[in-house]
Amino acid sequence: MPPTGASHYQLLQLPIGASAQELRQAFRRLSKQVHPDTTSLPAAEAEQAFQRLQQAYAVLSDPEARRRYDAQLRLAALAAAAAASSRAAAVDTRAPAAPVAGCGPDPVRRALSGGEWLALLLLALALVFSLVLGVGLAWARGAALTQWPSWWPPA
Repeated sequence: MPPTGASHYQLLQLPIGASAQELRQAFRRLSKQVHPDTTSLPAAEAEQAFQRLQQAYAVLSDPEARRRYDAQLRLAALAAAAAASSRAAAVDTRAPAAPVAGCGPDPVRRALSGGEWLALLLLALALVFSLVLGVGLAWARGAALTQWPSWWPPA
């Protein structure tokens, strides 16, 4: 069995994207190996191993709990990567810090919010108003709205 600090996925010997059926099969297979009634392990060790296995299965079989657990794993991985890059930067100050995977803006496109639509509408209205104002003032002053370029031959 993996040590106590192992993730639930490592404990169940599954990849992170495992399906519910794979999760159930892995739990059944491993529970037969470590159940206190069916294993040759000492009773206290078998009981602890079985309890860890049950806890891992309880977390990963509940979709909401699994989502929270996966978020904690990602956060821990980012913190570990940041700590490793800061240690590397402290050792070699001449080397630029490597970007941490997963940091920065999400590449996923999303719909604009109501506030963003309002800001775009206000910008469009300001553009139209400034164009109308400019053309209106030029017309009121009697300026020619169109002028032929100097290189254009007269008609």
